[in-house]
Amino acid sequence: MQKLLISVRGPKEAIEAAKGGAHIADVEYPISALGTPYPLNIVAVRNRLNKDGYNKVLISTNIGEKQHDRASTCQAALGVATAGADIIKCGLAELPLQAAIYQGQSLVRTVKFFYPKKKVIPAVFVDKDLKRFFEPFKESHELVTEIKADGILLDTYNKSMGRGLLDSCTLQEIADLVSTFHNSKKEVWIAGSITLKELPELWATGVDVICVRGAACEQKATGRFGEVKAKIVSKLVETML
Repeated sequence: MQKLLISVRGPKEAIEAAKGGAHIADVEYPISALGTPYPLNIVAVRNRLNKDGYNKVLISTNIGEKQHDRASTCQAALGVATAGADIIKCGLAELPLQAAIYQGQSLVRTVKFFYPKKKVIPAVFVDKDLKRFFEPFKESHELVTEIKADGILLDTYNKSMGRGLLDSCTLQEIADLVSTFHNSKKEVWIAGSITLKELPELWATGVDVICVRGAACEQKATGRFGEVKAKIVSKLVETML
């Protein structure tokens, strides 16, 4: 089943996302592509969702866009998993394929050792400048296969340029990647300043999860730092029908 992920700053926004019909609440600090939250904020979101009857809403979170040290990366991933995240997203920006595999293998192995049922989703970036390190549409499948991750997240790295996911890739590229991944029983997630208008055609590619922040927020002038509102989230959910 396809799922809509809404990035939230804390418990209040998580409830708004859940009321609107979101399937995943992504706890983050939206200062950057994969802004990291405090572990206790993850705990607070999980507790509030459970208290209000939304225990079936999954929680994801991030450990940042870049991973440079294997030990610290593994500690961070294990820490957010322990704090309550069902899904751990880990950015692998500025790492070529073999370096990403080197980091990713330890990360996935660590999380799965303690939490076999939790998902690990590496994030790679479609920005032109980042493609000089890693080609998402050519190398993602090998990466995920080698590190035994659950899928891949395609995202944009620079959120301040006013460019979204479809400014750096095509619907056909996404659909072709989905087909390859689904043949291996792996998931494809997408993010990157995705708008309400773009959602129907993006769902049609077959992606498993679409990640949204700005499009779910009130006060558009503040962009990713607006407030998530249930009435807006419900309109995003309607695009799945």
